[in-house]
Amino acid sequence: MTRAMLLLGTPKGAFILDSDGSRREWRVREPVCGGWPVHDISVDRRSGALLAGAGSPWFGPAVWRSDDLGATWSHSSEGISYGDDGPKVATVWNVTAGIDGTIYAGVEPAGLFRSSDGGATWSHVEGLTNHPTRPDWQPGAGGLILHSIVPHPTDPQRLWVGISSVGVFETRDGGANWQTRNKGTRAEFNPADRYPEWGQCVHKLVMAANGGEQLYQQNHCGVYRSRDGGQVWEEITGSLPSDFGFVMTAHPRDRGTAWTIPLTDPTAGRLMPQGAAAVWRTNDGGDTWQRGSDGLPQQDAYVG
Repeated sequence: MTRAMLLLGTPKGAFILDSDGSRREWRVREPVCGGWPVHDISVDRRSGALLAGAGSPWFGPAVWRSDDLGATWSHSSEGISYGDDGPKVATVWNVTAGIDGTIYAGVEPAGLFRSSDGGATWSHVEGLTNHPTRPDWQPGAGGLILHSIVPHPTDPQRLWVGISSVGVFETRDGGANWQTRNKGTRAEFNPADRYPEWGQCVHKLVMAANGGEQLYQQNHCGVYRSRDGGQVWEEITGSLPSDFGFVMTAHPRDRGTAWTIPLTDPTAGRLMPQGAAAVWRTNDGGDTWQRGSDGLPQQDAYVG
């Protein structure tokens, strides 16, 4: 029997919704992860484990793990630290498993940690923190956060990350060295240099199905596609009602399908345009977009 699970991270902990293959009725479980604020919850497809990135104002950051589909959980923060002389890690914003069993955690203030023992212990990926641009990184409105982690599907040495408001970086040697990957993305909030090497505010970075080189991103200033691993980006905002938003996700099997949720400009409240909720989908890699609103409120939906 097919089983569907919807994983939700919230300020009140993580929630798991269960359904059968029809997805017509859902059962909501009790909150998990001890009521900690959970920014991200994902599946390690190699082991089947559920992984949650969290941060408590009392206990600090941690990565939670369940090996029984959410029935029981353990958590660890061992090694998630910049050391006594470094800034204090506030929370884990993203937790993503690579193809070789390595688990990565993106944190605030922006940095990357990895675990080779299933999340029991963590080590700082110092190559990213030591990038020459690091002393000048500036936070976005939500903070200086590493929120997107994209492992290469076949090469465990390659990895992309998205940082607000710094941009996209790639490593090809397991994290020892990093290159900026922002050519072609706008930074309208920097009129003196609208296309800098870094300093763009990427909001979400994802990889196309069966990709390896095709990436999508929702930026503070537009939606973009790259066909060469982020070396060059082309804007695909097109018919979308706004170039601003936070959400971006790619279909797990269809290379050309991705979704985003445009919002009004920050000066207009970061709300659904015209108060009508919608999700926009592309089936051709961003060449065209279709609006989907069935089942969503179409008036007075002034939400983000």
